[in-house]
Amino acid sequence: MIEKFNIHLKEHFPEIKNKKLLLAVSGGIDSMVLFHLLRNVKASFSVAHCNFQLRRNESDLDEKFVRQQSESSGKPFYVKKFDTVAYASKNKVSIQMAARELRYNWFRELMNLKGYEFLVTAHQSDDNIETFLINLSRGTGLDGLCGIPDRKNNILRPLLVFSREEIRQYAVKNNISWREDRSNVQTKYLRNKIRKEIVPLLKELHPSFENNFERTLTNLKGSRLILNKHLETILEKAIVRKEGSGKIVHFSVEFLKDLSENTTYLFELFYPYGFSNYKDLISLLTAQSGKQIFSESHRLLKDRDHLILAPRSTHGKLNFSSVKEDQIELESDLVPVSFKTLNPENYRLSKADDGKNTASFDKDLLTFPLHVRKWEKGDYFYPLGMKGRKKLSKFFKDEKYSLLEKENIWLLCSGSDIIWIIGKRMDDRFKVTEQTKEILKAALQS
Repeated sequence: MIEKFNIHLKEHFPEIKNKKLLLAVSGGIDSMVLFHLLRNVKASFSVAHCNFQLRRNESDLDEKFVRQQSESSGKPFYVKKFDTVAYASKNKVSIQMAARELRYNWFRELMNLKGYEFLVTAHQSDDNIETFLINLSRGTGLDGLCGIPDRKNNILRPLLVFSREEIRQYAVKNNISWREDRSNVQTKYLRNKIRKEIVPLLKELHPSFENNFERTLTNLKGSRLILNKHLETILEKAIVRKEGSGKIVHFSVEFLKDLSENTTYLFELFYPYGFSNYKDLISLLTAQSGKQIFSESHRLLKDRDHLILAPRSTHGKLNFSSVKEDQIELESDLVPVSFKTLNPENYRLSKADDGKNTASFDKDLLTFPLHVRKWEKGDYFYPLGMKGRKKLSKFFKDEKYSLLEKENIWLLCSGSDIIWIIGKRMDDRFKVTEQTKEILKAALQS
């Protein structure tokens, strides 16, 4: 196995021998074999262990074991204890999903803090089979059937070419110690049930099942590459515009409707963002403006002739910030606004800079502290250049703002008065005049 591993590294993972690595080690047989193999090829790595505190004393014994193995080998050791149950309950996810999110979030933090270039994990070919069957049972597209990638961004998985049996034989032959996770034999978890009951049956029915599976996986990955190239062409025509550094994407409804087999296209275009119900996607094309659907990470909104894809955000929950009179910047990353006080002479020199992203007010007309909030039903203001008042809902309708744009609008207020729809329009009542003695200039930072 060591010879096969060396060849595999040379052909597919040359960076493992010359980069600074962080190795995820649970203490189980797979990660301990990878620990041994990396030592054998003299890779430069440190060990990271997650204690999810799910098995009481057993979890602590796992941690102690991995610490001892690391220290006796002279490898730097990092450990993090997690309250996994509390995290799962708070975020309304399964224990398995909670553990996944916790460990990868911590790995990223550790890598950034300590300067590790790659994370190495011990997934092997049987994990790939199980993942394939899990995704197949839940319903998926080509991505879900292509298994676990051997590399993704800065995560490397060099053991995917080895089976669980190969790894076990190597561990026994080389007297490698490991910890058994007794929860792995419990079939109440889907992955364990597939591992213990379904995969052995498939291997019994087809002795060459593992080789056949690898060949099928290779074919599916090839098909995925062909499809991706075609989808790139479709995306170029379907996307009308992007905003927010490309995070918000507008798709042409008309173009998507005209695609032959648009059910398949819609699934492939939006599945990477968590949308797997093609019926919802089809219905959205003919829905009224304002209709939206959600995945765990994104929202998809119908707005007139467009579908707008945007990340889900918690910003709407944070709807109030105050601004003191001597405050230079609004203390919020949600609305990056800066303030400065000018006299009329300085204001005249900077007046050329005025635009939608700036607003200048007669400071004596303002009541401090100012405050920033989201808009509410019934809000109104006096648009600059007009004498009468206008409801914000009417203003938004006239400007043809989408639901998403309206949700992202913030208001700068003085007392109960709206003085600026930030980045859009200021209120006429607080503008600078010939009688103004002191000016407050607000600027929305890009």
